[in-house]
Amino acid sequence: MPKTVCIVGAGPSGLVAAKTLLQQEGPGFHVTLFDAQPRIGGLWPSSPRGEAAVAATGLVHPLMRANQSRHTVQFSDLAWDAADPQFPPAWQVGRYLSRYAERYLLTAAAGAAAAAAIRLGCRVETAEPVVPGDSARGWRVTVRDVAEDRVEDAGVFDYLVVASGFFSKPMIPAELSLSPAAEVPVIHSSRYRDLEGLLEKASGQGGKIVIAGGQMSGVEIAGTIATHLSSAVNSPGTPSIPNADKYTIHHIIQRPSWTFPLLTSPKAGHAAAPFLPCDLPSYNLSNRPRPLVNKQGHISIEAAQTANSVFQGVIGTDQSDFSPQLAIGGDALDDPPYITFSDTYLEFVRSGLITVSHGKLAGVDGTTATLSPPGEEAISDVAAVVLATGFDASSAIAYLPPQTREALSFSPAHHPDLPVALAFHGTHHPSVPNLGFVGFYRSPYWGVMEMQARFLAATWSCAATATPLPPALRSALERDDSVERVLALRADPARTSQFPMGDYAFLMQEFAAALGLEISAPVGQTPPLPHNGLGMDILTPARYAAVAAQAAGGRGRQQQEEEVAASLRQTLDTAVAGLARGRFVAAAVFRSLQGEWSLERDLASALPSHPSGHFSGTARFLLRGGTADGRRGGVEQAAKDGDYEFEQPGLEYLYVEDGEFRAENGMAFRATRRYVWRYDEARDALSVWFARTDDARRADYLFHEVEFIVPEEGEGDDPGRGWQAKAGHLCVEDFYDVKYEFNFKAVNLKDWRLAYTVKGPKKDYTIDGVYRRVRKT
Repeated sequence: MPKTVCIVGAGPSGLVAAKTLLQQEGPGFHVTLFDAQPRIGGLWPSSPRGEAAVAATGLVHPLMRANQSRHTVQFSDLAWDAADPQFPPAWQVGRYLSRYAERYLLTAAAGAAAAAAIRLGCRVETAEPVVPGDSARGWRVTVRDVAEDRVEDAGVFDYLVVASGFFSKPMIPAELSLSPAAEVPVIHSSRYRDLEGLLEKASGQGGKIVIAGGQMSGVEIAGTIATHLSSAVNSPGTPSIPNADKYTIHHIIQRPSWTFPLLTSPKAGHAAAPFLPCDLPSYNLSNRPRPLVNKQGHISIEAAQTANSVFQGVIGTDQSDFSPQLAIGGDALDDPPYITFSDTYLEFVRSGLITVSHGKLAGVDGTTATLSPPGEEAISDVAAVVLATGFDASSAIAYLPPQTREALSFSPAHHPDLPVALAFHGTHHPSVPNLGFVGFYRSPYWGVMEMQARFLAATWSCAATATPLPPALRSALERDDSVERVLALRADPARTSQFPMGDYAFLMQEFAAALGLEISAPVGQTPPLPHNGLGMDILTPARYAAVAAQAAGGRGRQQQEEEVAASLRQTLDTAVAGLARGRFVAAAVFRSLQGEWSLERDLASALPSHPSGHFSGTARFLLRGGTADGRRGGVEQAAKDGDYEFEQPGLEYLYVEDGEFRAENGMAFRATRRYVWRYDEARDALSVWFARTDDARRADYLFHEVEFIVPEEGEGDDPGRGWQAKAGHLCVEDFYDVKYEFNFKAVNLKDWRLAYTVKGPKKDYTIDGVYRRVRKT
């Protein structure tokens, strides 16, 4: 007879737990999911609209991009659509989860005897053992209908799965002093949506936006707000907030983190480096000796030094060139490294829009923020405070009885990163055998969530039929010391890694060994990498696919196999395109152009009517939200049609060049020009647009698209030769023949060259300009 399972949470972990249990061979499981939200997806919204609803429910912003690519943010047996972006925004992740539920949960899918029962808008209030102190007899669950505010008995379940998420409640530090006289808004970073909402009650005269917290969410929110400020200042039309140019950001961190862009290179030493989504080089198993070892948990000084050296090599800097406050060197190299992801943060720090200081936010009084330890300089003229201080996991399992939480060593106040001590990589506790956990740790990977669900399904299926555990699984449990390791990490927090649960690749290996799963071979070969002569062996969830043994409706198994194959092929195609065909180079160039450059340009004219000379000045790439000016169809038409899925055209730059031109005849004058630079992700195309003469902030018409030249085999072996690119443009009777060279140092442009020859009835000249990064003092 099938066993019944209550799953708390209908986000990624709850959905994959339900699907896995439904497909488990044996007597089977009847699954019911409960979620307080009125829809599935958990934190992930399924529409790009609805910012008001997002603010009310605390979900992530629908336009926030995942900091891992779609090759990692997926389950093994549902591929993304080939046209979806490599780093999907939150609303597209929500759509992916909706497709997953439709495929595997809403009807009896491959290998499942029945569909899942999904009760949305129902918050689990209590889950008590039917026999006090003995969960083996099942759990009695009560739920609250959120809309009607009514509590009801949901029944008795044989098993209970906690999939309610680690990020359940924004954490406001208890030691933070907020004076009743505080005159500025104070919000958690998860509640930020836009500048208008943040500064709604501000004076409108400018000031500092203080951001407290230097890990993932702190860097991400600082970069996001800086982007919004830059857009408000540099976009055409009336600014969205008054005096936008008078606001700055003050970021308070306790220690610096390595900040990675979303695209990194597996050939960081080449000036013409190829680029890939950052997780593909990170999870390249060709770089790791087998068997894999855990690189997380307790970090020794030697391990920290090695990791910090690797990270510096990937980024190509110790970050001191952006700010001394972000530099990681000296004794800091002995500390466990922390990483963050942002495409914009570092350049906003270099520009001065973001100021960084070390310490902790101690309090807010009036418009002044104080820092600890005592003696740190206070921050005056504060306009708003954003707390990127993490989340409190206590409410996520508040429905469990006190004795159960005690058995789990539940301690969220003292150990917020390790609130529970669970066995076998965060799946269960031996003293509560009918209670399981999926995705209940900081920064869970989707592949690990899927493995955790498989582990619970396998162990519970054996228990339900009184069948002995398979030898590999039994041996893995006998060797497991996960509970002891968590308690040891709590006792030595100074050397605990940023992600104490464990290294992603190692966890996948350990689960697979216990469950008897073999990693599939790569479906094809990538070009070899120079440091080891090997092709990439990229770990994704689909490498550990477990297709259902039987089919429902005739095509269930076949469809599942097709999804796995499509996912594996997409990852291979992405890697090959990046390594061999120059895909992502345009995106990497676009990202790295942000900020200010010195510009030295020579003009050589063959006509006496156009004097030769030299230009010396600066060029600034000012980041802003994409505009519709000059575009045909696409964003412009979608906006007219009300298709909000395409109303966000990404980001673009307003290019502002200013300096002095000194002719060979001695004449000198100030010279300035403006363009708009755009990157089209769908086409992987970088383009330059003329600015309008009547409004220099608006794009007029296309100047040219930059065509990157992929080296022939053997041509790209010179590590000092940068990416070559070309373009052409006929302007009335004048033809512009354009040549570029972009020289990278790891992930960032070191310098670049723009030269073009112009020929026409009244023009015959060449221009050769070199751009070098301006060093801030």
